[in-house]
Amino acid sequence: MKESMIGFWGYPDPQIIKTIKETYPNATWIDLDIDYKNPRTNILPDSYCKIIKNIIDNTIYLKDKIIKIIAPIGKDKCDSGWFAAAILKDLGFNVETTIFENKEPVFVPRICESNLPLKKKFELITGNIIARAEVNYTKTNPKFGFWGVPPNDLSILDMMPDETHVYGWTRCVEAGCPANLELEMYVNPAVPTVFYAQSFCSKTQLAKYLADKYNGLFIDVDDYATKSTRAKIEAFVKLR
Repeated sequence: MKESMIGFWGYPDPQIIKTIKETYPNATWIDLDIDYKNPRTNILPDSYCKIIKNIIDNTIYLKDKIIKIIAPIGKDKCDSGWFAAAILKDLGFNVETTIFENKEPVFVPRICESNLPLKKKFELITGNIIARAEVNYTKTNPKFGFWGVPPNDLSILDMMPDETHVYGWTRCVEAGCPANLELEMYVNPAVPTVFYAQSFCSKTQLAKYLADKYNGLFIDVDDYATKSTRAKIEAFVKLR
């Protein structure tokens, strides 16, 4: 018996997640945003957001296992997510689009300010979209900040100390309000912050603007971070 998977990306509407879980109680959920290093397709341009390319590549590779895709197409993802949903639907996949543009915080972003390693913070926050996990942690005073979306290259998060607070869209995700632009633009101005965006993503506009405003470090990475990018982050952490 083959494994049945529900693919998703971004921040699907929680009510739709609940309904799909009830309809397919034995299915495995897979975050299609993540780079699982599956074979690449040539469906999208070379110069395009790596996260969106992950969505297409992962879906095509897992086509015999994925029985349904939950596809956020609003501010719970982006216009590129909308286009990806249309392409996958045109390719014959069972795609259900969602728009979850809640602007009111539902949860207090405690993981964002915890003593957990930064990569663990991101993994918990994104994992909690589908199933909330109970983890012991304590609040910390921030030494650094990291603003942005979950990177394709999660290893760059290991370069930041545990006392790094999370800002940007990821903070909005923990708060349950992915469309809250005021919260997405919030940072602690007293904390040296890395402002990250995926190359070719529209959020580079915000990242660069906020980095200049708060004297932070702006970085954008296409696939995996180069030695130059890593050196910039390392110098920023050591010198600030």
